[in-house]
Amino acid sequence: MLAVLAAACCWLAGASTVAAQDIAARPLDSNEMKWEWMFSPYAHHFRRSSEHRNVYLIGVERYQTENWLVGAGVFSNSFGQPSAYAYGGYQWTGLFGQPRLYLKLTAGVMYGYVGEHKDKVPFNRNGWSPLVVPAIGYRLDSRNSLQVSALGTAGLLFSYHYRP
Repeated sequence: MLAVLAAACCWLAGASTVAAQDIAARPLDSNEMKWEWMFSPYAHHFRRSSEHRNVYLIGVERYQTENWLVGAGVFSNSFGQPSAYAYGGYQWTGLFGQPRLYLKLTAGVMYGYVGEHKDKVPFNRNGWSPLVVPAIGYRLDSRNSLQVSALGTAGLLFSYHYRP
C-alpha cells in the first residue's frame, strides 16, 4: 500500500501543466477569509482488527497566513467512538519544487478513545491526549486538494479539502 502511495505521489509531483503556478495554493490576502473544509471517508489501518470501524472525519482549518493554520475536526475513531481534534500547524508549499505538492504538520489535543480503548493512544488521560499529525497533500487547483495524513503507527487517513 505504501509503495502504491509513494508511486502516486511521485507521478503527481512529476505531472506538469502549463498553469501549474496558477493552480498552486493562491496567495492569501489579509482581507480574504482563509478557510478550508475537509472530509475524510476512509482510514487505512496497518494492522487490521475485527474491532476496527470505518473512520469518518469532517473539519475546518483557518489559515492565519499563507502557511500558519489552526483547525478542528470531529470524527468517529477506529472503534466507532465520537472524537475530536483541535490543533495548530504549519504548511510548507512547493514541496520538491512542485507548486501543487505540500507538507503539513499539526499538533494539538484530541478527545476520544475512552473506556476499554483508552490505551489505544499514548498519553491518554480521561480521553484527552496530545496528537501530532504529519500529512502530505496535492493541490488539484486553487480550491481543491487531496491529502494523506499519518496516524502514528496505526494507519493513514485519506481526505479531500475544499477552499470556498
